[in-house]
Amino acid sequence: MIFVTDAIGLDEGELDIKAARASGPGGQHVNKTSTAIELRFDVANSPSLAADVKARLTKIAGSRMTLDGELLIFAQTHRSQEMNRQDAIGRLVALIQKAAEAPKPRKRTRPTKASKERRLAAKTRRSGVKAMRGRPEQD
Repeated sequence: MIFVTDAIGLDEGELDIKAARASGPGGQHVNKTSTAIELRFDVANSPSLAADVKARLTKIAGSRMTLDGELLIFAQTHRSQEMNRQDAIGRLVALIQKAAEAPKPRKRTRPTKASKERRLAAKTRRSGVKAMRGRPEQD
């Protein structure tokens, strides 16, 4: 069980973790070992997440979401497979924690009297500038 928040815990069976070959420099080591980790988490069918958390997670994940509703995380920064596995799970937990926070509702505000007066004074100044651009009147 992976504990994300006090209310959310993920069963490790929900995660599909596969080893893959990492890209980039590394000589023979990178060519013969599978140290990168590809983590897939089915957000759409997860019983651990509430509907609102799923919706926020889908929005936060962006291009990491597949069309099937799976979250794909690829970790290859470390040289060891276990470190990359922990990194991928940590990134998944961080995303879910961010999605679990409900956004604060926006409070409507009204412009102050001074800001209204400043806006109207600026409009009057601008109007005057534009009025002076015309041709001078001929008598």
